Amino acid sequence: MKIKEIIVVEGKDDTVAIKRAVDADTIETNGSAINGKTIEQIRLAADLRGVIIFTDPDFPGEKIRKTISQHVPNCKHAFLPKHLAKEKNGKKIGVEHASPEHIRFALRKARKMENEPKEQISREDLINYGFIGEERSKSRRERLGEILKIGHTNGKQLYKRLKMFQISRDTFLQAVEQILQEERSNG
Repeated sequence: MKIKEIIVVEGKDDTVAIKRAVDADTIETNGSAINGKTIEQIRLAADLRGVIIFTDPDFPGEKIRKTISQHVPNCKHAFLPKHLAKEKNGKKIGVEHASPEHIRFALRKARKMENEPKEQISREDLINYGFIGEERSKSRRERLGEILKIGHTNGKQLYKRLKMFQISRDTFLQAVEQILQEERSNG
C-alpha cells in the first residue's frame, strides 16, 4: 500500500513500524518539544503532498497532534486505540507496537479535521448518553473513539473532536446504539 501523504510520527521506531506496514515517507517530531524547523518541514510537506499526523494514543502523542494542528491546518489524522498500540507485555503504548494490519487500517481511515464545524452533537447529548459524568463514561468514550476512528479523549476533547471531524448525528447515534448493545451483551 503506497501512501501519497507524508506521515508525521514521534520517532525512529514509529518510522520503522510504518515502513513495515506501508510504502510511505515520514517526518519524526522526536518528542513533544517540536521545534520551529520541524514545524516548517511539516508545513512544506502539507503544501506539497499532504500530511497525516499519526502519533501515539497517549498524552504526549495528543500534545504533539494538537501542536502540529495549531501550526499546520488541514492535516489528516490517523488514530490507533490504546489496546492496538500496546507492546506484548502491555507496559508501553505506541505506534511502534501496532501490527502492520492495524497501521494500514488506521491510515485508510485518516480524516481531516474541519476548522468551522457545525454543531450536530451537543454537550447535553454526551451527558445523556453517559459519555460524561458517569462511572462508565471513560470506557464508553474509549469505545466511541474506536468506533468513530477519532481516538481516545476526555469529555471536553470528545465534544471538540466530534465537532472538528463533523461527525453526523446519525453516525453518532449508530455508534451509541452499538455501544449499548455491546454493554447489554456483556451483562
